[in-house]
Amino acid sequence: MTNDQWQMSNKYPMPNGQSGRFDIYERCLGFAVKISAFVDKLPKRFSSIEYGKQLLRSSASIGANMQEADGALTKKDFINKVGIARREAKETNYWLQLLKYSKLADNTNIDYLLQESKEIAMMKKFPLTVRLIRPVTREW
Repeated sequence: MTNDQWQMSNKYPMPNGQSGRFDIYERCLGFAVKISAFVDKLPKRFSSIEYGKQLLRSSASIGANMQEADGALTKKDFINKVGIARREAKETNYWLQLLKYSKLADNTNIDYLLQESKEIAMMKKFPLTVRLIRPVTREW
């Protein structure tokens, strides 16, 4: 099984009842692209520009750290990188909440992004995450 063919077992259902392939890398990349489009539509005010910059950084860092985890040489390094990605997802959620409650963003788009960042951050059980995105055949 190659890196781009990870399958999620039925034992661990996908969020929102989705079925099929579980590809955290594609999900993180798509999320960062959606955040980028969202930030481009923010009003050109000082506060929204600064919040938008932080939001872009933290959302892009999620996928970057997952890619780093994929190339980890040790299990400890892998778990560390996945943990960083999870913390970045929580930070992204914070910036989205700040934009929502300061009324700097359209609530219809932001609610979807908030939910997506929460679901990505739910990668809290590292052994589960290891089983989901690393091949069983790889020995540490």
